[in-house]
Amino acid sequence: MTPLAQQTTRDLRWHNRSDLLARLYLGESTSRNDLARASGLSPATVSNVVSDLINEGLVAEVGSVSSAGGRPRALLRVRPDFGHVVGVDIAETRIQVGLFDWTLALVAEEVYPVVATRLEPVRVVEVVLAGIDRLTAEAGIAPDDLLGVGVGVPGAVQADALTPERTLVHAPTLGWSEVPLAEMLAREIGTPLHIDNGAMALGQAETWRGAARGAERAVTVLLGVGAGAALTMAAEPGGRARSITIEWGHTVIEVGGPPCRCGSRGCLETFIGAETILRHYQGLAGSEPFIGVGTEDQLAELVGRRRTPAPGGAAGARAAARAVDQALGSVVTYLGIGIGNLVNLLGPDRVVLSGWAGAILGPALLPAVRDTVSRHTLPYLHGRTRIEQGELGPEAVALGAATLPVARLLADGGRATTSA
Repeated sequence: MTPLAQQTTRDLRWHNRSDLLARLYLGESTSRNDLARASGLSPATVSNVVSDLINEGLVAEVGSVSSAGGRPRALLRVRPDFGHVVGVDIAETRIQVGLFDWTLALVAEEVYPVVATRLEPVRVVEVVLAGIDRLTAEAGIAPDDLLGVGVGVPGAVQADALTPERTLVHAPTLGWSEVPLAEMLAREIGTPLHIDNGAMALGQAETWRGAARGAERAVTVLLGVGAGAALTMAAEPGGRARSITIEWGHTVIEVGGPPCRCGSRGCLETFIGAETILRHYQGLAGSEPFIGVGTEDQLAELVGRRRTPAPGGAAGARAAARAVDQALGSVVTYLGIGIGNLVNLLGPDRVVLSGWAGAILGPALLPAVRDTVSRHTLPYLHGRTRIEQGELGPEAVALGAATLPVARLLADGGRATTSA
């Protein structure tokens, strides 16, 4: 066999392995026969690949299912104990470091509140490394034995124009421009490292494990201090997601509106970002001081006041209630218009409201937001779009970041690779 033929055969074998591993990882427990039918591969090929995956500890047999006219078929599932990954969420209000098993179940996490008005990259690197060291030490894992580390950032990750293999982070909300974050972290992390936009990673996680599961074309909206979104399409064999970031928060919806941190005016973010919501409320007649000191606590407090009227006399209570309704009503209006624009532009079958601010606002406001969306979208598009609350909880973006090294492993058939 010629070297070229050998290479082609080897590539095909790894392609088949990657395809079957992704089907097992992203689907439910299944049998070898079901894998053969779904993938179009021969039973012999599937049996050989599965045997390799079992021998290497990625997959295990977990019980059996009866078959018509034959012996029971063994069910297959990926093994959670194959290894661990770390997901890091770098946000304006906190840095969250999560340790996850191979199936993305949370093992432990560290959350570091951010109190500075500007996050210095060097300090961020110190916090991330300390979090990884602490979590791995408590779990009895050597940091270099991790399958990989994923990092989500609230900005764009782009190749350096002069050195394409070098990536730079542009995050205006953090005050960052051309920050070589991957290079800074890689000096101390001896395992594959992957950095991408937090909304993109979150969209992948919601598609794999959350409210966008089963969607062909989903938009995941990330609400926090700012606002971002990602379009995720699960169209590849095995259901592997392909995501792209959308600078949704910086679409202008009011000409000459409030100044935005990006340098423009009237961006959607200036109406639905958490800090903007709080400032708007505090500027209204009847608003009450907050008890909490952090942005997250204060936003939760504001939403809670919608259900529990503020104390005081009848007139004062009515004024306080009006202020809450006015502030949250503005969020409903602009968030609904913003989502309506996404539906009209992209025609998704699912829109998922996620992020820490989305988790606070969604349960109280989502019915009203859906109603607003219905008034600002084309009927034939709105009729096929579901708007759902995210399902991944407070560690959503960290979980999304953890999907980055997992996705690389799936694409490589379970082989560890270098940093990306």
